[in-house]
Amino acid sequence: MTDSQLPGFSTRAIHAGQEADPATGAVVTPIYQVSTYKQDGVGTLRTGLGTGYEYSRSGNPTRTSLESQLASLEQGDAGFAFASGLAAEDAILRALLKPGDHVVVPDDAYGGTYRLVKRVVEPWGVEHTPVDLASVDAVREAIRPGKTRLVWVETPTNPLLTIADIAALAEVTHAAGALLVVDNTFATPYLQTPLTLGADLVVSSTTKYAGGHSDVVGGAVVVRDGDDGRGSSLTERIGFHQNAMGGVPGPFDSWLVQRGLKTLAVRMERHCDNAERVVEFLQSHPRITKILYPGLPEHRNHDVAARQMKRFGGMISFRTASVDDALAVCKATQLFTLGESLGGVESLVEHPGKMTHAAVAGSLLEVPDDLIRLSVGIEDADDLVADLAQALG
Repeated sequence: MTDSQLPGFSTRAIHAGQEADPATGAVVTPIYQVSTYKQDGVGTLRTGLGTGYEYSRSGNPTRTSLESQLASLEQGDAGFAFASGLAAEDAILRALLKPGDHVVVPDDAYGGTYRLVKRVVEPWGVEHTPVDLASVDAVREAIRPGKTRLVWVETPTNPLLTIADIAALAEVTHAAGALLVVDNTFATPYLQTPLTLGADLVVSSTTKYAGGHSDVVGGAVVVRDGDDGRGSSLTERIGFHQNAMGGVPGPFDSWLVQRGLKTLAVRMERHCDNAERVVEFLQSHPRITKILYPGLPEHRNHDVAARQMKRFGGMISFRTASVDDALAVCKATQLFTLGESLGGVESLVEHPGKMTHAAVAGSLLEVPDDLIRLSVGIEDADDLVADLAQALG
């Protein structure tokens, strides 16, 4: 089905994989809080309603509904839900890599991703190279012919909001016989669909904008099915590892993410509106030394972001005069809650160097110690600006 034939995003968010319950007519997918299922016979799974279910690690109707919804929104062939974003990333890495392989990763990746690659995957025998993914040439030079299996992309990155050209990187990656993975957590499928730009897999933390209410932890992988480079189907590889490793969400967590996705479009519009208002305020404040936001014309690869994103998102980072200045601002906000995570309806402020990215301190991925990251929520924009004004003094 072409883009022009697809129903709109919100229509798919509300209806994809969510047909009315055949037994009761319920318009909301039930929470199938069950671990096992009655089978029709020895070695014969139940037919009819609930076909193919035997054990909820392998499959659960609530999770299946969420996975269909995720695949539709990302415009992929198959979706897989996980217990966290890192569980989703781990499944990709273990499904597609083996000792001796090589991965290209962002030089400003999310700290949890880099910790997974550096401290879990590297000891297994997989090498990695951090690279500036905003430079297509740098990625091309970092790829090792015959060894590089994955190019791992975040765009925008966390927390420096670096923009990578997905289509250009897909071309370079595929020319080398590798696969392109895009972490779409910050943009969400509402603002950006990497699979339509050439990516092979999309991964995200559904804890963030997808869930949207800071009440669930989850992750997702959506694939554009094809060969994994070693003669197997991407869908089959990810599906096998999801079941074999068992890092799946429970039915209630699946239901919460599905509920959040139904309002993703309207929430993202408000997140973007509010972020733009906050950026406008920060631009005029003398204590701010630099603002990192893809919507600014001076932001590196702004033209790429304008081309591949619908809008520029609800995440903002900015730098102050010193680490002490940054810590003072984080302490002084009132509406912006000091806390990790992002993408919820409430606004959050954090100091990446001492919080979310402490794990990369002293490495190539260390972030500036004067950096503040904002997750701009959906409160009234005037109140958010007033809070930052008083915090900055």
